[in-house]
Amino acid sequence: MEMSFLVVLLRLCVQFLALPIYLLWFLGIWDPICKKAFPYFMVYFSVHYNSKMSAKKKELFNNLSDFASPSGVLTILEIGTGTGTNFQFYPRGCKVICTDPNPNFKKFLDKNLSENPQVKLERCIVTGAEDLHQIPDASVDVVVCTLVLCSVTSIEGVLREVLRVLRPGGAFYFMEHVAGPPSSWSLFWQQIYDPPWKVVFDGCHLTRETGKYLEKAGFSELKLRHMQAPLNWNPVRPHIIGYAVK
Repeated sequence: MEMSFLVVLLRLCVQFLALPIYLLWFLGIWDPICKKAFPYFMVYFSVHYNSKMSAKKKELFNNLSDFASPSGVLTILEIGTGTGTNFQFYPRGCKVICTDPNPNFKKFLDKNLSENPQVKLERCIVTGAEDLHQIPDASVDVVVCTLVLCSVTSIEGVLREVLRVLRPGGAFYFMEHVAGPPSSWSLFWQQIYDPPWKVVFDGCHLTRETGKYLEKAGFSELKLRHMQAPLNWNPVRPHIIGYAVK
């Protein structure tokens, strides 16, 4: 992705201002602080995000029950569950398997579970999205992933695992912030903020073209659309939303 001289200059300025954080990261101090503090930030951000995106989430998840197993039970695997901010949108009686690499989310996850009794927790696993070996092949009806693929090590690896654990005919639901359109102001600022953003926000990338990975993953059907989220933070406004069928 080519960057103009102005972008390079502004990026260097932002990185200079972020030098104290880079120093903490280099000394190995920042990461443990971030792992403990990030869930508290996400509690605040999730409330704000859901207030702005509630209608989109309801629209996205309104057909989850269509993918229930023949027995009528819907088993959902949510990767990068975080605080459990999506539970309120899940149908009554569904079973949920939660995964997240950060164990510090647990107390917030438990709170959301208590507030959403329609969700039946099957188990929680502390693991990254690229390593779902504890989930058997073709064992879940739906995989859900919201604001996760921006921070994983390998999007291809995650999607391979998603296809492995989904039963034939199961669906992968996603809502992700992505790189802005070419030559847009969104992309301009994303390119400037991206290096320190990854450090401050626990590995989150601003310029990932996640939709291209979904198109190449090998799903039998892909329903994907681009949108501008009604958020105050311009760098994370470009989104993709939809679902893909195995």
